[in-house]
Amino acid sequence: MRELRQLSPIASVRKTVKRTARRIVPSQVRYARRLTKRRGRRLKSLKIIRENAKYYSSVVEYRDDFRAALYFADTARNLYQIRQWYGPLIELSKHVRVILIIRNPNVATKIRQETNLPIFFGRTIGQIEHMLSIQKIDAVLYVNQNVRNFQMMRFNSPAHVFICHGESEKAYMWSNQLKAYDFVFSAGQAARERLDSHLVNYDAGTRTYLVGRPQIDVEYEAPVELNPRFKTVLYAPTWEGDRPSMNYGSVSTHGLDLVRQIVESSEFNLIVRPHPRSGINDRQYRRDLNEIRRYLMEAQREDGPILYFDRSSQWGWQWNKADLCVSDVSAIAYDWMATGKPLLITQPVAPHAILSDSPALEHVPTLSAGPECEDFVQTARVMVEHGPDDSYESLVNYYFGDTSSGASMQRFIDASLDVMKQRAPLREGQETGEEALEMSYPEDDE
Repeated sequence: MRELRQLSPIASVRKTVKRTARRIVPSQVRYARRLTKRRGRRLKSLKIIRENAKYYSSVVEYRDDFRAALYFADTARNLYQIRQWYGPLIELSKHVRVILIIRNPNVATKIRQETNLPIFFGRTIGQIEHMLSIQKIDAVLYVNQNVRNFQMMRFNSPAHVFICHGESEKAYMWSNQLKAYDFVFSAGQAARERLDSHLVNYDAGTRTYLVGRPQIDVEYEAPVELNPRFKTVLYAPTWEGDRPSMNYGSVSTHGLDLVRQIVESSEFNLIVRPHPRSGINDRQYRRDLNEIRRYLMEAQREDGPILYFDRSSQWGWQWNKADLCVSDVSAIAYDWMATGKPLLITQPVAPHAILSDSPALEHVPTLSAGPECEDFVQTARVMVEHGPDDSYESLVNYYFGDTSSGASMQRFIDASLDVMKQRAPLREGQETGEEALEMSYPEDDE
């Protein structure tokens, strides 16, 4: 009888259906709950915007007031990409008025709490079109490749400039999408040569401005007080990526071993600064990161080195506090390079991760998983004591140009003003006001 029951097609189907239902239904319920919470946050943000409209839409009351805009159509998950530009935009606003054009209500309310830069919340493209019709915006800046950037890029009047959210050797940095922008603000000669070698029919010499990394010229407040008796190591891994070619993250391959060695040595303060998107595509990556966080909390001792798991919103204060950085192939590593302090880059384990021919990877020490990672503390002692070798300075110059105090910020401001100066004559005579509003485009309420 048991054999007959095992072979029964009907019983087998029933068993499969029950097993599938137990697995699928809870996930659907969780997804529905997430959507409900997301909608609730969105409605709350829209209510705040309506009740405080002057903080989000007063721009339409004035003519010819704003000259430059930063456009951000992404969700709050990627706010880190725009936060790093608050400082440079504030400096630019001392020369011309700058406004943030935000498409997501949650993002708009969060940014309002973080900066005094003017905000225009444009839920629909029609609202943005109306704003542009009574403003003389000569340059629009973009920090990422969100697909909704193209809704903004159909306007001919302003120059469209890609400024990105960091310098790195990731494949993202030579995406063919860069051709859509009028100009790209690149960090240095390395970035320009990278575009020349990867993009077809693209003149990087005329389409790029070399602005360095203006963020290094901004003062940041630290959220934690480190123990001054110890040197400080910054471990700043990137995320797992959204495709195999972008899987540069080291949390699961290097992270826990590295952190345990540093903690057990009792020789260094430790700042662990994970990428904000860490774990969104790989549950194991998220579990490993949570294990590091729990380990740091349990290992903290009174009067010992400070072990800080950094969830702060600001990237930049770590540059002044840390003496050595361990990072992956990411913008974090290249930001750190601009400080001139010692740097170790982890060697990706993922077999499909794309690594371009990189002078940085050739000259900056790398850290492999396994036995080499086990000797990290001794490596850290030597690097902190002796600093980078003589070739490091020329490497920094190749990637960022002059990194002396204020130099990068000035290049960013000069490039922005030059783009606007070129665009102003072209803007004259183009469609504005009621003539532009007569054009019909589909509204986007997302």
